[in-house]
Amino acid sequence: MRVLLLTGRLAEHDVRSAADSARVPADVLVLDLDIAAFITPEHVRRAAPSGYDLIMIPGLITSDFSDVERELGTKIRLGPKNAADITYVLDHLEEIELSSRTPACVLIAERLARNEEEILRRVEQSARPPIVLRGVGVGGGSRMKVLAEIVDATRLDDGSLEDRIRYYGSQGADMIDLGLPLDATPDDVRRVVRIARGVSEMPVSIDTLRPDLILAGVDAGADLVLSIDGRNMHAVADALLDGDVPAVVIPGPETTLERNISDALELGLSVIADPVLSPPLGGLADSIAKYIDFRRTHPDIPLFLGVGNVTELIDADSHGVNAILAAIGEEIGASILFTPEYSRKARGSVRELRRAAEMMALARERRSPPKDLGRDLLILKEKRPRPGVVPPAHLEVRQAEQSRGFVADPAGSFRIGLCGDEIAAVHDRMVIKGRTAREILDTAIDLNLVSRLDHAAYLGRELEKAEIALRLGKSYTQDEELF
Repeated sequence: MRVLLLTGRLAEHDVRSAADSARVPADVLVLDLDIAAFITPEHVRRAAPSGYDLIMIPGLITSDFSDVERELGTKIRLGPKNAADITYVLDHLEEIELSSRTPACVLIAERLARNEEEILRRVEQSARPPIVLRGVGVGGGSRMKVLAEIVDATRLDDGSLEDRIRYYGSQGADMIDLGLPLDATPDDVRRVVRIARGVSEMPVSIDTLRPDLILAGVDAGADLVLSIDGRNMHAVADALLDGDVPAVVIPGPETTLERNISDALELGLSVIADPVLSPPLGGLADSIAKYIDFRRTHPDIPLFLGVGNVTELIDADSHGVNAILAAIGEEIGASILFTPEYSRKARGSVRELRRAAEMMALARERRSPPKDLGRDLLILKEKRPRPGVVPPAHLEVRQAEQSRGFVADPAGSFRIGLCGDEIAAVHDRMVIKGRTAREILDTAIDLNLVSRLDHAAYLGRELEKAEIALRLGKSYTQDEELF
């Protein structure tokens, strides 16, 4: 197939570089204009390229090229929006039906998403998990499952607990854990387990060392019990067996994990092992070694990895920390990734771990590192640089400088802040709420609440900062730097 890439003068270098990097050869034609996105059918008609099976134009173009396509007798299709993606498009031309309306990068994203979902379904279908909790497989080659803990669950009122469970479900949790404080009562435990059972179909676990609370939780319908060791095992074993409830077994103060696992298996319990992940600079590396040793000696017992022990105890952005912990979990054969999402800095960890678990499952199937998978955890950084602006040489260059002082807008001022999951712009006359800077600013202009250009520019800057803060889960204070 002979392919021609059309571009403008400013993007020529990036387009030629991308074409040269592709396995599928393509020619490049630079048309008589600077900005490639401004290519029109008339530009193509004047150039009259011939001898090609496909002419690829920039993905940002919205004009209709059907007439010139018929005149030339050559398919004209949208390429990607960014030159950096041209290489991938060319290398996958036989697998993609390019469109005259949808940019190639969008088609690729849709194709990759469908393919990833199919791979993940195949992983679950082919797995042979030794433990299945309400249809959720644990171990046996299935994807690592995310267990989201609600800390001190019994101290929450019914509505707050329901909201937290629904939030975790929306973030991609596979299972819900109810963390029980020391002052909880059996009636408290029954209440929270029944609420969880009524709100969600996800498996529900309880986390406590107290036998009376374990028994109450199992009686109320808990699907899994955390923190079983030599101190409580024998007191709750019969209830676990009768209810067919698996147990996460941990090392005790006087008994090793090996001893506790051995005792639990002798009692007939279904077990998941937790060698316990230690915090950074508190034995983290040694604890990972213990996981590796346990996996070698017990290849068929599912492993529980408490990633929150690390994420909560390091001042670093959680998405990177969770990604590397999930990679470690995949290597050591972990079946459950556990996080409380307790502190503000760890907010979003459930969503991040779910994405990371899917990445690792895809990488395992492809026998590759977790990159170029179609899904990632790149949030603040990018994988490929996008082409910058190269100003035409004939234009005058002026160095920008701040020259305007504050002048009040006769139409009134705004106080901007975050209100729950929305941006709130408080004016003298009303409050405008929304999730994007554009919709709030458009509304303010339509309502004649902005009359000066400098005020509109200021609002645009501040609202965009607020939107970025909202999307990243950061705090926002008007007139202060976001980073």
